[in-house]
Parts: sequence; C-alpha cells; structure tokens
Amino acid sequence: MGYPFSPIRSGYSFLILLSCLLLTSPVDSSALRPKSDNNCSALNHFHDYKSKCSYLKSINPCASQGFIDYLSFLYCNFDGFPLLGQSLLFLWLLVLFYVLGHTASEYFCSSLESLSKLLNLSPTVAGVTLLSLGNGAPDLFASLVSFMGESKGTYDVGLNTVVGGSSFVTCVVVGIISVSLHRRRVRIERSAFIRDVCFFCSAVGSLALILVYGKINLWGALGFCSLYAVYVVFVYLSWRFGGESCEFDVESVHKRDSSLGEPILQRDDLDEDAVVVVVDDGRCYWKLVVWVITLPLYLPRRLTIPVVSEDRWSKPIAVASVTFAPVLLSFLWNWKRNPTSFEAGVVYITGCLVGIVLGIVAGATTKKSNPPKKWLLPWLVGGFVMSMTWSYISAQELVALLTSLGYIFGVSPSILGLTVLAWGNSIGDLITNVTMALHDGDEGAQVAVSGCYAGPIFNTLFALGVSLVGCAWEIYPSSIVIKTDPRVLESLGFLVIGLVWSFLVLFSNRMRLGALMGIGLLVIYLASLSIRIVQTVGDSH
Repeated sequence: MGYPFSPIRSGYSFLILLSCLLLTSPVDSSALRPKSDNNCSALNHFHDYKSKCSYLKSINPCASQGFIDYLSFLYCNFDGFPLLGQSLLFLWLLVLFYVLGHTASEYFCSSLESLSKLLNLSPTVAGVTLLSLGNGAPDLFASLVSFMGESKGTYDVGLNTVVGGSSFVTCVVVGIISVSLHRRRVRIERSAFIRDVCFFCSAVGSLALILVYGKINLWGALGFCSLYAVYVVFVYLSWRFGGESCEFDVESVHKRDSSLGEPILQRDDLDEDAVVVVVDDGRCYWKLVVWVITLPLYLPRRLTIPVVSEDRWSKPIAVASVTFAPVLLSFLWNWKRNPTSFEAGVVYITGCLVGIVLGIVAGATTKKSNPPKKWLLPWLVGGFVMSMTWSYISAQELVALLTSLGYIFGVSPSILGLTVLAWGNSIGDLITNVTMALHDGDEGAQVAVSGCYAGPIFNTLFALGVSLVGCAWEIYPSSIVIKTDPRVLESLGFLVIGLVWSFLVLFSNRMRLGALMGIGLLVIYLASLSIRIVQTVGDSH
C-alpha cells in the first residue's frame, strides 16, 4: 500500500545537507583518534607476567576507563596461573553481558513502557522511539562509553560494535527468519519495507560520508542525529495518513522480550514456603543455589533502581531504592576524586541527605499493597535515570575489558567490538525476533522483520549520533577528527550489499520471504566477517 511520502527523495536531500554541514566545519579541530597506547603496546616486548606487571606499575593505566585495571589485575596476580586469570576475565565478560542485557530488559524497558502509557503515545510512535530505545540500549551505552569515556580512545570499538550489530541483525537474524518461514511464504508489507531500507541506506551513506571526510563539527553531528527524528516523523505520517498497518502492541513485545531474558530466579520465588519445598524438590534446591550466586548482581540494582510496576512492587524495597540511589550517584561522582578531600565529603553528605529525605517522603506517600498512582512521573523518571546509570556502568566495564583483552591476546579491540560485543548485544534481537516470527503468525513475522531494520536505524543514527554530538559539544566550535578506517567502510559496503540483496529478492518474489533470500544474507555476512578476520590475522603477523 503506497503513501504520499518519498523516503528516497528525503534521504538524498539529507545527504546533500549533511555534506554542506561537513564542508563548513571550522579549521581548528580536535582529533578523536584511537588513544595513544601510552606505551601499552610495549607489553608485547615483555615475555613474562612479572616484567609486564612492573612495567604497568611504572606508567599510568593505558587501557582502563572502568573501575578495574584489567591488565594489572591479570599480570600482577596470576603470574603462576595465567590460564586461571584469563578464564576469570572471560567469566567476568559473560557477567557484564548479562548485567547489561538484563538491566536493559528488566529495568530500562520497564520504565520506558510505563512512560509510554503515562504519555499516551500511539503504538507506532512508541515502537520507533521508546521500544527502539529499550532494545538498542546496550549498543547506545557501549557507543557513548567508547566515544565519550574517560580516554575517548576507544571510539573504534563503539563504531565497529554498531556496524557489526547492524550487519548481524539485518543479515543473520533476517536470514534465519527467511529460511525458517520459507514454507509459509509470508508476505512482507511493501511500503514499510521500502521505507525502512531507504532510510537505513541513507543512514549508512551519511555515516560513510562522515568517515570519508574524516571530521565533523557540532552542526554536522546534530544533522546526522536528527535524521532519526525525520524517520520517526515519517513513520508516524505514514501510519496516520498513508493507512499503513503499524499497530503492534509495545507491551506485548516487551513481555515477550522480558520472558526470554528474565532473571534465572526472581526475588518473589524465594519465600518461606519455598525453603520448605527445597527438601522435596531438587529443582527448587538448584534455583536456590543459583539465586545465591546471582544475588550480588541482582541486589545492588534492585536497591538503587526504583520500580513501580504492579507485579514487582514492594514498598520496603521501593523506599530503599530512592534512599540509596542518590548515594550511588554521589559515589560515581567522586570515584576519581580523593575520598578524603573537602569536595568529595560535600558530595557524599549531599547524596546521603537527599537519599534520606527521598526515603522519608516515599515511606509517607506510598502504600504497601500497590504502587503509587499519584506523582507517578517522578518515580518513572527516577527508574529511567538509574537504569541508564547501571547500563552505562556495565557498558563502561565491558568496553574497558574488551580493550584489555585486545592487548592481552594481541587482537585489535575493533574486531572484538565487531564480533564479541556486537554478537552479545544482538543475541536478544535474534531470540526475540525469530521467536516472534515463528509463533505469532504473519503479523508477528511483519513486526519481527520491521524490528530488524528499525533497531539498526536507531543504533546507527541515534546511538552514534548522540555520541558524536557529545564529543563535538565538548570541543565546540572545533571539529572532531575521526581517523578513516577503510575496513569499517568495507563492513558498511557489505551491509549495503545485504540491504540491496533483500530488496531485489523480495521484489522478485512478490514480497514473500524465502530460503534464497535468507541463504544469500547469511553468505554475505560470513563473507564480510571472514574477510575482516583474515585482515586482522594478517596484521598480527
């Protein structure tokens, strides 16, 4: 079904406008290049852990922008047991992936869903704004940390993560869906597919233009980020005036997503009766063991992120969360300061006082039986802010650990971002979208395929766009200089090839998903990944 708006024309117009903004950038510029290794690459010249530890102690931390210096942790504590130290780092990597994904699913998405209801957003607008923000939260925070972290030297990790995640979702996830549904011959809505592919091509073209030009100022970054707003407006107008069927239920999508990624053991599962059942039921015993193991990951977030949903409401925990949240924020504000300094003491005292006041107010204005009905917005905003805080902390540690693993194993951090971080952030899209396509009928397949393009559009334009705006804002009116990486351009080229392949095969097959389309997308992704890995191995030799 057609609609009276042209995404191709608007995409080309934006590329021309972005070119003008880039060409008018100031002469003075500040480089946003991979961080000077601070002689971190010199670790390759040492052959034992003791010498590497001594060297790391003699310089400033060269690969850590998180709370833990992972290089020093490994080389200074596991001289006689290197395999144990490396295994612990990989185990911590899995934990960080879990914390980042679980925080986005259980807390961030829950706040966004409640905000959507409170603001009375239409399902279409909520789907391309709040739902995309919730699903793209891991990529968003990884990109922000990579571009705007303390070192600002890991932007290539964030860039490759977004590009790798987009390639994975549009090739692997769409490919698996196409192969799985080839017998059902599901037909995809023509207008929605044209819109998404054209806007995504415009986003990829804009990003390639920035990389080729090598610099961008604040206005260019704002223009790049604003293309997502154009996409949101276009989706709304298409649904409003073009008769496009976009009425998918945000809550049902979130419930499916959260059910797939729910914590191994909920807090409510452990009451007094459950402890008695442990004697008779071995499964409950193992759930108790898992609960004890995951408690250190669950409890700090539960006690600092306000939650006001009906099914998870607990007044004592809600009061505790609004009390401890300001304390956590004061700690994060001071973590690089001298803890005995006057400024740090003022921040800690302020955080504690604010927390006590909020706790008293929450205790006096809430009921034990149900979450608050009045003044709901401050609770939702608090949950939104604190879930963002925890997501940022997790992403910060994740990027720092991947950068350190790159130095430890002699692998470029960018290839780890393209593969490990991109796969970890996209596994939820794979499970959710494939399950929805297989079990929710033709409508579920339509929503799943649309989500496979709406998510990467959000990550490319909004996640990268906000990161670029933040970096450009810090050095305004100068421009940020981005070192051109031909391999990122190669990955973008394969991404466009996958989009073109989907476009051509779908139109030739009357918009029906088929095995030919899916197999072709999988081959394109494997070819892109293989070439990148071969290039990386060649560099190491």
